[in-house]
Amino acid sequence: MQLVGYKRPDGRVGIRNKVLILPTCACASETCVQIAQQLEGAVTFTNQNGCSQTNEDVQYTIDVLVGFATNPNVYGTVVVGLGCEVCAAARICELIRARTNKPLYQVVIQEAGGTIGAIAQATGYARQLAEEASRVPCEPIALSDIIFATECGGSDATSGLSANPVLGTVCDRIISQGGTAILSETPEFIGAEQLLASRAATPELAEQILQIVARFEAYMMELHTNLRDSNPAPGNLKGGISTLEEKSLGCIYKGGSTAIRQVVDYAKEVTEKGLVVMDTPGNDTCSLTAMAAGGAQLAVFTTGRGTPVGNPIMPVIKVTGNKESYQRMECNIDLCTSDTIDGICTIEQKGAELFELVLQVINGRKTKAETFRMNDVAIARYCNFT
Repeated sequence: MQLVGYKRPDGRVGIRNKVLILPTCACASETCVQIAQQLEGAVTFTNQNGCSQTNEDVQYTIDVLVGFATNPNVYGTVVVGLGCEVCAAARICELIRARTNKPLYQVVIQEAGGTIGAIAQATGYARQLAEEASRVPCEPIALSDIIFATECGGSDATSGLSANPVLGTVCDRIISQGGTAILSETPEFIGAEQLLASRAATPELAEQILQIVARFEAYMMELHTNLRDSNPAPGNLKGGISTLEEKSLGCIYKGGSTAIRQVVDYAKEVTEKGLVVMDTPGNDTCSLTAMAAGGAQLAVFTTGRGTPVGNPIMPVIKVTGNKESYQRMECNIDLCTSDTIDGICTIEQKGAELFELVLQVINGRKTKAETFRMNDVAIARYCNFT
């Protein structure tokens, strides 16, 4: 299948052509919603952060905001700030411009005449961007241009048996053609971190993998809590997962079988080809947010129990290995892999079917999360691992 996408002036390739209305803080979020509603193709989200944060904590927010604007699925961005927040619009725009030469505007509510003035000014900028974006042609692209995010959540026993191994074969296919795949959710490496570390391309990367897991466990100890008290979650237990280690062994199947080429912090830009580990929380929405900020153009999200979660920046393909979950939530789930459990087909055969779906989504097919306009965003909070 010939793949097509949108080539950006910074050299990267998008598979969607969005205009981003970017709120720098909670106080600008509702105004951004009203701006985005004016225009087809404009997207936004609720930013609950951006102010009243420590310097370390606010860096996560900055990395997400800058990463969203520089994601190649975005044609151009209108940054909307309040005017007195830590994540000031001018500061965010400066950081965006340092990474990309895509179109960029800024509006400050306190300077633009309040809500009415800001909406008028920002809508004018956004309309101009939308018109320009509509004239960008689709051009041939390659899988080597793709950064592919993987996620699992609401897992059950079928996730590790079916959906995650199926997804792993897709990662291997994409990487074999020069692309990149991201494996995330550090808490769900616990108990399987040695297996991941053994796949690292260098001893330094192996040590990084072990360090991010140890750091998370140390943080739990500082809180005088045990992650195993709440993970596996009630839904995981009900779905047949008995221990955190069992959950982790199923989780890492998503990344396939290739060597790990890079380890990056939360929401940081992915710069290497091949399999990349990103240090994120186990929270699904936080993790998807970080990978979109890291440059991923699309994600596959496996879910045994089912979930409607999407993302405003990248399409999210939902996959389950549980036929009952699929029957209950077919409106949210794009593919069921339960055939592999029933013996009707192999993991590799179902992987080929999912790979074909991924190619179709790259070429413009909407995921079910996209049809519902699921624009879920959550930004992790900084944890002081001392």
